[in-house]
Amino acid sequence: MTNNFSQKRSNYILVGIDEVGRGPLAGPVTAAAVTINSANIKYQKSKIKNISKEIKDSKRLSSKKREEIYKILKNQPEVEWGIGRVSEKVIDKINILQATKLAMVRATRNLENKIGRKINFLIIDGNFSIDLAIPQKSIIKGDEKVFLIKLSSVIAKITRDKMMLRYHKKYPKYRFDKHKGYGTKLHLESLEKYGPSKIHRKSFRPVRELL
Repeated sequence: MTNNFSQKRSNYILVGIDEVGRGPLAGPVTAAAVTINSANIKYQKSKIKNISKEIKDSKRLSSKKREEIYKILKNQPEVEWGIGRVSEKVIDKINILQATKLAMVRATRNLENKIGRKINFLIIDGNFSIDLAIPQKSIIKGDEKVFLIKLSSVIAKITRDKMMLRYHKKYPKYRFDKHKGYGTKLHLESLEKYGPSKIHRKSFRPVRELL
C-alpha cells in the first residue's frame, strides 16, 4: 500500500489524510484529504509519477519545493482534495487532538462534496481513527511512507501557510510571515512585547501564562 497510489478501479476512492498545525501557538489546525483518480488521465503519462520519488513529508521539503509540487498538483485533473480547518477558538475548547480529528473529518467531507462520490477507504497519518463511518487505517509516520499522505501533507502545509500570511497582514507585529505561528524565539519575543492576539491559542502554555 505504501507506494501503490494508482487506484486499480476508477470507482474505488482511496484517500490519504494528514494535518499541519498541531504545534503552533496561533492560528488553525489544517487537514487535507487527497485522492488520485487514475481514470481521468493515463497514470503513466502523469507528472504525478515523475514527482513520486522526490516527494517527502512536507516538513522535510523546502518552501520552494513545496510550492513547485503544489503547482504541479493544481494542474493535474486526476488529483482531488478537500481541506478542513479548525480555529484556535475551537482548539481551546476541545483540545488540539480532538481539533485535529475534526479537521480531518471536515477535509474528508469536503472532498466527498467536491467529487460527488462516497469515499471507500481512508489512510490516516497518526495512531488514531476519526469519527466517520468509512473503513480506515492509521499509520504512524505515514507522511514518510504513503504517497497519498505525503501529498496531503504538502497541500495542508501550503494551505495553512497561505492563511498565516493573510494573518500577518492583519497582525503584522507578530511576524506570522516568518514563523507561521510556531513558538520560535521571534514569536515568543513578540508575545512578551504585545501580548496575545485574537488568533493565539489561549490554552497553550506560553500564551496562557501571559493572560
